[in-house]
Amino acid sequence: MQVVGIESASGRSSIFIGERLNNLPNHLPPGRAIVITDDNLLRLYRAELPSLPVLSIGCGESVKTLETVKSLYETLVDLEADRSTFLIGIGGGVVCDVAGFVASTFMRGLRFGFVATTLLAQVDASVGGKNGVNLGGFKNLVGSFNQPEFVLCDLRLLDSLPEGEVANGMAEIVKHALIADAGMFAFLEERAEEALALDPATIEKLVGRSIAIKAGVVGRDEREAGERRILNFGHTFGHALEKVGRWSHGEAVSVGMVLAAGLSVKMGRLPEAAYQRMTALLRRLRLPVAAAADPKQVLEALRRDKKREAAVIHFVLLDDIGRASVKEVEIRELERQLVEFPEILRQESRP
Repeated sequence: MQVVGIESASGRSSIFIGERLNNLPNHLPPGRAIVITDDNLLRLYRAELPSLPVLSIGCGESVKTLETVKSLYETLVDLEADRSTFLIGIGGGVVCDVAGFVASTFMRGLRFGFVATTLLAQVDASVGGKNGVNLGGFKNLVGSFNQPEFVLCDLRLLDSLPEGEVANGMAEIVKHALIADAGMFAFLEERAEEALALDPATIEKLVGRSIAIKAGVVGRDEREAGERRILNFGHTFGHALEKVGRWSHGEAVSVGMVLAAGLSVKMGRLPEAAYQRMTALLRRLRLPVAAAADPKQVLEALRRDKKREAAVIHFVLLDDIGRASVKEVEIRELERQLVEFPEILRQESRP
C-alpha cells in the first residue's frame, strides 16, 4: 500500500492507495460518524460498509446541486449531528464533491474523509481539497477549499466500473502525465491496453503517480493562486463542453485537451509531433478527440468560466509532453481560435 501526504494551510491529508473499504473503521477517529454515498455504491457494496448511519444522494451530475446539499443539512439536523460528528463520503467524484462541501459548511465545518470508489475520484476528485456543487449547469460554481483527513483508494472496487467510467479516469491520468511527467506518458503509451483492462500492477502505478503529481502541486498552491492552475489543462474547454452537451467529464476533458494542445501548436509552443502522440494515445484509451457541439454555445459557456477575470482567463497551454504553463489569454482570442478548429468541434469521434 502506498501512502501520499498533502500538507496545506487547511490541514494534512493522507491518501492510502490500495487500502480496502472494509478497513475504513481503522481510519475513523473516536466518536460519531455518518456516511454519505450514492445508490450505486449501496447496491454493490452495502455489506462492506461499517454499521453507521448512511445517507444516499442518488447518482450522477444531476444531484450535484445546492438542493441536494440542503437536503443533507436537514437530515444531519434530524440526526442531531454536531461539531464532533465525522462525515465520510464513499463513492465517485459527485459524492466526494458534495460530501466535502457539506462537511466544510455544516456548522461552519466538520472533520471528514473519503473512500474513493471510481478511477476519476481516486486520481482527481477526492484529492486536493476542492469541494463543490454545480449551479445552473455550470461546473463547481459554488465550493470550498478544505482537505479531507484521509482518502482511501480501494483499487479492487474499480473492477465494477463500466467502461465509460474507466475512460473518465484515464482522461485525468493522461492530463497529469501531459503537464508533469513525460516518463509517465511514455509508460501509458506502452501499457494503454493494460491500463484500460485495469491490470493491477499498471493501474496501481498510474493511480499512485497521478496522486503524487496532484498532491505535490496542491501542497505548494492549495488555493490555486498560481501553480495549481496547471491542473486545469483541458478543463476550460472541457467544462464548456459539459455545459452544452451530453459529454461525461472525462470525454469533455479529452476534447478540451485536444483543443488546448491544438492552440499550443498554433502559438508555436508545442511541437506538432507531441500533439500527434497525445491524440493517438487518447484514441487508444477510447477517449474522443472531437465533439459535436455548437461553437457559439461553447463560447457562451467559456465566458462564464469561474477562472475568468474580467476579459481574460488563466489558460493552460502545453509546451511539451510533461511540461505545461499558464498564460493569461483574452476571451476574445479564445473565441477566435475556437472557430479555427472545425475538425475538433465538428462531429463526435469515439474510437
